[in-house]
Amino acid sequence: MTSLKPQSEAELSEAIKSAKGPLHIRGGGTRRTGAELGQVLETGGLSGISLYEPGALTVVAGAGTPLAEIEAALDAENQRLAFEPMDHRGLLGTTGEPTLGGVAAANVSGPRRIQCGAARDFMLGVRFVDGQGSIVKNGGRVMKNVTGYDLVKLMAGSQGTLGVLTEVSLKVLPKPETMACLLIDGLNDRDAITAMTRAMGSPYDVTGAAHLPKGLDGTPVTMIRIEGFSASVAYRLEQLAGLFPNHALRRETDPAAVAKGWAYIRDAEPFHGTTGDVWRISTKPTNASDLAAQLDAKEVFYDWSGGLIWALTPAGSDIRAKLGAFDGHATLVRASGTTLPLFHPQPAPVAMLSEGVRRKFDPRGILNPGLMTA
Repeated sequence: MTSLKPQSEAELSEAIKSAKGPLHIRGGGTRRTGAELGQVLETGGLSGISLYEPGALTVVAGAGTPLAEIEAALDAENQRLAFEPMDHRGLLGTTGEPTLGGVAAANVSGPRRIQCGAARDFMLGVRFVDGQGSIVKNGGRVMKNVTGYDLVKLMAGSQGTLGVLTEVSLKVLPKPETMACLLIDGLNDRDAITAMTRAMGSPYDVTGAAHLPKGLDGTPVTMIRIEGFSASVAYRLEQLAGLFPNHALRRETDPAAVAKGWAYIRDAEPFHGTTGDVWRISTKPTNASDLAAQLDAKEVFYDWSGGLIWALTPAGSDIRAKLGAFDGHATLVRASGTTLPLFHPQPAPVAMLSEGVRRKFDPRGILNPGLMTA
């Protein structure tokens, strides 16, 4: 079946109106999205930066715009996407280019989420086409013009099941002058989470806290990142070190090395080139080490100060069954030979509300069917 490749919002609207069956929405093709039922509808033709105002800290671009293009434009003005979106290609073995629409539709957010928020927190406005082919606009193009019902937040993380994004407006932030990382060696999982939560509770504006039970040399390492003006970073690094007087500490002050280390966390590089399933478990940091111990995983590591567990498990492992009821949710990011749902089943009342929302936006049920529900 030939893919649909609209080159404008009007063409996308017509393609959805005339669809006779399910549509599988594809951006850059960097993430696998479950059943992938129906005719492929590609958004790559909806590309290009239409507005960038560095002084207003805003950028507006088509949903099919490669993320690399946006990051290059921001870099030229010493700005960045603060929410640090993950690149899934190494983990999933996919090709293509991550797109702005894919990041927004999946609410893709990296290690800095614990300090500055998720992708949805930086989305100012969206344009999209719903399941009936209607063109919808919500929010604004600048921070002072965000009005109306908050469909922006609703679309973030909806995975293309409510509508196909055509344009996204984002708030951006200046790049920091420098960054540094305090490294704590040799902690077990429980003690590492205690250390990370202590750092996060300090006044030193930590922008990343992660723990690798198996670092590059095979031994545990806990990573605590700070960013900002050079003098401030140097001061805060020493103050953070003072919180852990009885620990084996190292200080990494080379910004390039710090950036490389956090890309390793952001893109789940410990699991690149491995076999098995990969899960993300979101929970309270204080519960993380106990939950991880129940997984019978090949390997785990922690981000978000322990609030996010990355787990590599044998193929077909149902870790939701292993964990039972817990305060959080488990998402299947990479699967092989399993029919388990990608997303954590919702409680019945929430599932009913979610289904009601989907029917309002997509009454025919043609947009990415089976992705977020059975």
